[in-house]
Amino acid sequence: MDIFESARQNNIEALKASLQSSSPDERDSRGSTPLILAAYYHHTEAVACLLEAGADPELMDGMGNTALMGACFKGYSDVARLLLEHGANVDAANGNGATALTFAATFGHKDLIELLLSYGANPYVQDRFGKNPIDHAMIQENAECYELLVASLNKEKSSN
Repeated sequence: MDIFESARQNNIEALKASLQSSSPDERDSRGSTPLILAAYYHHTEAVACLLEAGADPELMDGMGNTALMGACFKGYSDVARLLLEHGANVDAANGNGATALTFAATFGHKDLIELLLSYGANPYVQDRFGKNPIDHAMIQENAECYELLVASLNKEKSSN
């Protein structure tokens, strides 16, 4: 079993064995790393193993998505927290200009929005369509997420 399949299946024993001869930052044909795959499939243990082995949480796949973006797309706050604790860039943007916060707002993951904001995520970042996470929450009718993001802006304004 190769490092990618080990990460995809959360096979920690095989993953550790693969790390003896493979870099944790190897890329598959789509540009994904084992860390990106483990995060996307919600394999927290594999994510932790790869980070401990030195996997770079900043690397992007062929579409420009990071492991953090994958975790936020799918709604995995435990994986997102682990990635952020290991230095993932909270405001990294993919090829369309979307950030982890964009994904969390678009798909209604309020807990992730709170987490990302606590790590300093910028709710003003616009994607290539000129939309920011607040816009995406509103477009998707994610009222709680919209209100949370607007409240964070109001809180920021009152503290300045």
